Amino acid sequence: MRDWDDAYANSAHIPGSDKMPGLWAERAAAYRAGLKNFRADIAYGAGERQKLDLVLPDADSKGLVVFVHGGYWMRFDKSAWTDLAEGARRHGWAVALPSYTLTPAARISDITAEITVAIAKAASLVAGPIRLAGHSAGGHLVTRMLCDDSRLEPAVFNRISGTLSISGLHDLRPLLKTKMNDTLRMTKEEAALESAALHLPRGHSPVTAWVGGGERPEFIRQSDLMANIWTGFDVPTSLVVDPGLNHFTVIDGLKDPASPITARLIGLD
Repeated sequence: MRDWDDAYANSAHIPGSDKMPGLWAERAAAYRAGLKNFRADIAYGAGERQKLDLVLPDADSKGLVVFVHGGYWMRFDKSAWTDLAEGARRHGWAVALPSYTLTPAARISDITAEITVAIAKAASLVAGPIRLAGHSAGGHLVTRMLCDDSRLEPAVFNRISGTLSISGLHDLRPLLKTKMNDTLRMTKEEAALESAALHLPRGHSPVTAWVGGGERPEFIRQSDLMANIWTGFDVPTSLVVDPGLNHFTVIDGLKDPASPITARLIGLD
């Protein structure tokens, strides 16, 4: 029988991963310190973690990128990822980075609802097209925004011009077999409801599933699944397997305005 805990155990297969959260936080803090146009802790709800940061470009914004962090819905917050905004910011885009209530204080379906409100709040602050991006659990959350049960208002939803799910999780049912579910508390019904791959898409904006070639096979399978299944519903989808990158290094290119992943994020390729 397959070891599903190992299938989703990224840190156990990446040397030095125990030191990475501290490094991410240091890099993000140093980046924030050098920003000229930065708005912190904009509330989108009454909850303690219902806040977003907004990184603004030097001139008028071309549009809005919303980046949703990962951590299996149970760890991290917006403050560890600010520097990932640099690639899009250098191209003139504003970048919103929301935090959200973590499990077990919230269910995954609650977090989906929170991100819906966070995107709407960010959209009220920045005009123009919207590009969604998320990493790991964040990839799940941004693809959920595109499903047939999306609660985004048409005025916001119709502005979405592309979505980038990086190492995203699109079928949550296998996670029912992991020890993580002691914290996630998913039922079979919620796991199915929260799986974008089991929904019809609401619209037809492009979706890219981007994953590192050195990741756990399950993440490559999850990305391939998303890219494959919505193609059948006339959504322009694509799968990009980035050679040699693992679950943590796959997002590094977002800091680089010349990287292929930044180009895909803002629709330059």
